[in-house]
Amino acid sequence: MKALLSTVFLLSTSAGFADTPLPGTTVDTHVLPGYETLAAQTAELSLAAATDCSVESPDLVAAYHDAFDAWIAVSHLRFGPSERNDRAFALAFWPDPRSATPKGLAALIADQDTVAANPDEFATVSVALRGFYALEQLLFDSQLTEAGPQEYICQLVRAIANDIAQNASEILLDWKTEYGNLMANPGNATYRTPDEALQQFFTALSTGLEFTAETRLGRPLGTFDRPRPNRAEARRSGRSLRNVIGSLTATKQLAEQLSMNDPKVEEAFNAAIQRATELDDPILAGVASPQERFRIEVLKQDIDNIRRILAEQVGPSLGIAAGFNSLDGD
Repeated sequence: MKALLSTVFLLSTSAGFADTPLPGTTVDTHVLPGYETLAAQTAELSLAAATDCSVESPDLVAAYHDAFDAWIAVSHLRFGPSERNDRAFALAFWPDPRSATPKGLAALIADQDTVAANPDEFATVSVALRGFYALEQLLFDSQLTEAGPQEYICQLVRAIANDIAQNASEILLDWKTEYGNLMANPGNATYRTPDEALQQFFTALSTGLEFTAETRLGRPLGTFDRPRPNRAEARRSGRSLRNVIGSLTATKQLAEQLSMNDPKVEEAFNAAIQRATELDDPILAGVASPQERFRIEVLKQDIDNIRRILAEQVGPSLGIAAGFNSLDGD
């Protein structure tokens, strides 16, 4: 969407930068394109499920991966429209330490619960039964795909795909009609100043990187004596490393905007992305092998280095203390 956010606020120059980023520019070039892609790809996913809901359908599996890629590209933007009505959790309920997703899906299948036939009712079920990770279980876990009549499995696949598309569409609509303007035009109850809008983006960036380091990598790493490869994200669909690379690529774009293309930021991201690409370990199974584990640990250190650079050099320029921790509120 072009020229939606027309009002521009000029920011005072911050220490260490010749210019400062504009929140409206980030909305127009990072947020909206990401959510437009998500809405388009999830609509394709819903269409693919409606056309052929067989768990063996190559078109459905391809649409699932394309839509999941699009979600990963915006998954760090956990504020505003994605947080309303628990939309982000409904799209991506993970980690799931109590296995609520497979247990809940198994119960639906065993009962052949009619909730799957009604989109409005399905939108009210637990977030553990919705979104990309629930769909992954149905498409890639034979214990579920063979747990009941294929007609019902098919209906459930369609219900989840449709719900994903509906959520993505609603998030995009809220950004276009309301929230994008709040960030691009500060001076409102949500963002009083441009700095507050930029600080929100910095928090999202920091949280996204921390989630990748501590959860996407940290959970399967476990400890040296007790690695946890089965805790890797989306391992059933072979997406564990793919999600790490996708998130790093997306957060790099945001970081470059907030840092005004600081070469140190770009260099740090490039090093991490290159290392991740060279791992050739789709489900991070290497955490259980001393040699491969070391490579994954170094990747985590690369991401920690990015976080350090951002906290020390970029955060203060946006009015955020160098000791800022995105997940504990400091």
